[in-house]
Amino acid sequence: MRSLKKISTEESIFIASALKWTFLSILIGLLVGSFTTLFIKIIVIGADFTSKFKFYYFFLPAAFFLSSFIILKLAPDAKGHGTEKAIESVNKNNGNMNIVVVPVKLLTTFITIIFGGSVGLEGPATQIGGAISSFIGQITKMNAMDKRRLVVCGISAGFVSVFNAPVGAAIFACEVLYIGKISYIALLPSLISSFVSYYVGLYMGNKPLIFTIKYVPNNQVTAFLEVFVFGIAIGFLAILFIKLIKYVEKGFKKIKIYAPLRGIIGGILIIATIYMFNSFQSLGIGDGTINRIVSGEKFNNFLFINKALVTAFTLGSGGSGGILTPMLFIGSSFGNAWAQITGSNVAFYSAIGMASFLAACSNVPISSIIIAMELFGNQAGIYAAIAIGISYIIVGHESIYPTQVLVYSKTPSVSIDTDMEIGDIKEQKISEKKHIMWK
Repeated sequence: MRSLKKISTEESIFIASALKWTFLSILIGLLVGSFTTLFIKIIVIGADFTSKFKFYYFFLPAAFFLSSFIILKLAPDAKGHGTEKAIESVNKNNGNMNIVVVPVKLLTTFITIIFGGSVGLEGPATQIGGAISSFIGQITKMNAMDKRRLVVCGISAGFVSVFNAPVGAAIFACEVLYIGKISYIALLPSLISSFVSYYVGLYMGNKPLIFTIKYVPNNQVTAFLEVFVFGIAIGFLAILFIKLIKYVEKGFKKIKIYAPLRGIIGGILIIATIYMFNSFQSLGIGDGTINRIVSGEKFNNFLFINKALVTAFTLGSGGSGGILTPMLFIGSSFGNAWAQITGSNVAFYSAIGMASFLAACSNVPISSIIIAMELFGNQAGIYAAIAIGISYIIVGHESIYPTQVLVYSKTPSVSIDTDMEIGDIKEQKISEKKHIMWK
């Protein structure tokens, strides 16, 4: 048996570690929560102002050109939708991020969104949160492991400023780094920084997102089977969306011109798309439309396709911003269309579509289930968990975040390289092993 002295020494170390990370997590929550909430308010004010002008979106080509130009000249790391850069800093760069990313990401996201670019705020918020945390880790001379944990705190604190689901945001930050693993070592700090950031946001005027889904299925067995089938559909939709984003980005890269000029092409394509399909609701963040969708209002059955196209053109051509909010829009609008076609409850399937599409595209089933519970309540959240589970399997080893590290294959029947970033994996094949042991 271990001696009392040894046990006492170990416990004192654990207590000291808990106190240390409680202090650091509170600091990160205060700093990141204040900064990202202010960032969100500036974006909202700018978007409200420009949207008063009838043809504000005609400036999209110029906005994308300027956004791409600023990133190219000042901070290439600010390119993309944000979260994947924060993931990369933890998995590859020992928690190191360039603090210059913060003002550049803020400015370019502002330019993109106020003129109608289809992006969200969560990507920039997580990247900004990660960069602030990394900067603090650098100036305090933290070791690599502590710095990486601090960046996870920054991710959760930034994410919750946009999403207002504190437990789900904390788990998301720990889960989104890998496929098949959660960073438990960062769980407590992530939870604390998330809650502190959440309350800072409430103090500064953020309103928590809570949707009341009153619908309760009459036949539980039938509802289970219907949601199961819906989850399969969501999984395939996620595969198509991930491939669309990748192919559009590659397509723009193949256009051999000065990079910012691609933004002009992207802006023109978006204008053409919204006029061709009369899909002006696809512009901008779309949070107001998401609220209406999940509240049960019926929308055009092809809205999710239009939003996917506009998002791909925005990010592929040089626009700056997050991709998670567009994913919520696409998932909820697909659920909206599904319910109309099948004669089901619109609010119910819109909510389930939102949570399960997030889980499938991002490979974050646990945090998505918790987010569904926080936003929609237990009744809808329970059914959302079914769709989340099946969509997560159906999407396979695809990911909207190419910097996620695959730790375990989702099924032992598929042999694939592990401990690699998803974007670097070249091949997967049917496993020939007859006896597979649990690890």
